[in-house]
This record gives sequence, C-alpha cells and structure tokens, in this order.
Amino acid sequence: MSQLLPSLRLVIATAVTALVASLAVALSTPASVSVDGQRIASDVSPVTTADGRAFLPLRAVAEASGAQMSFDTHSGAITVRKGTDVLVMRAGTDRANLNGHRIVLAHAPFTVRGRTMVASATIATAFGSTVRFDARRDRVVVRSPGVFVAGASDDEP
Repeated sequence: MSQLLPSLRLVIATAVTALVASLAVALSTPASVSVDGQRIASDVSPVTTADGRAFLPLRAVAEASGAQMSFDTHSGAITVRKGTDVLVMRAGTDRANLNGHRIVLAHAPFTVRGRTMVASATIATAFGSTVRFDARRDRVVVRSPGVFVAGASDDEP
C-alpha cells in the first residue's frame, strides 16, 4: 500500500499537468502575420518558438509581398521571384541560391501540412524586408523596403 500511494500521486500529478497543457494549447490562438500593414490568411499558421523565432508560410507571405513562388515537383526546388531577385531553395537543407550566389539560410525550410515554412530571416533575405516577431502580441510583422504603412504604430518595424 505504501508503494501504491506515491505511484497514484505521480499519476494524478501527470494527469493534471497534461490537462493544463492541453487547455493552454486549445485556448491559445496562433500568431498572426501582417505584410505591409495587411493581415494575411493562410491555411497553416506561423510556427513560433519560446526563444522568439518565427517560421512563416512562404507562399502566403511571398504573394502578399508581390513575389511569385513556384515548386518543381521533380527536383523539389522552391523558387521565389520578386522583381529581379530570385531565391531557389529546397525543404530540409539550409543551402540556397540567391541571384546566382550560394547562401546559407539561418534555418532549413520545412513543410507543415504541405506548406513550406521558412524562418523570418529567410523572408528578410529574399525580399529585403524587415521582419519582427512580437511574442507579447503573438504576431509577425513584415515590412517591405520603401513601403509606407499609414497608421502603423511606432513599435512596428
């Protein structure tokens, strides 16, 4: 009986912890993304980490930024074109090509439910944008160079 009591306490403590964690996840809202002052919608939400990193759905952000994105199913190459800039990369590798020059990405792109997710630093590199993740407000703000956003607060980039 004396061994059963600590085991029962452990089971109850584990169950309570799991319940609290499940409720926190269920009640939380995913981070929002705005590009040049416009909130964008995507069927896959950004992935954020406790250390302040944000990974964004590439197609949604690219199209909102005026870029075109294509995917070569044979080679797995993801190509993003904006103006004269061309970024070519593949999910799972941090090696990429920007305007004919090899670069190393901060984090390798990955897929979530069929959508390519890239680090905010990749968006900044590809589009010359300023990208900031505001963990307190749970939002990612992307600003294209030279774009003025009327009514933007001073705490946004």
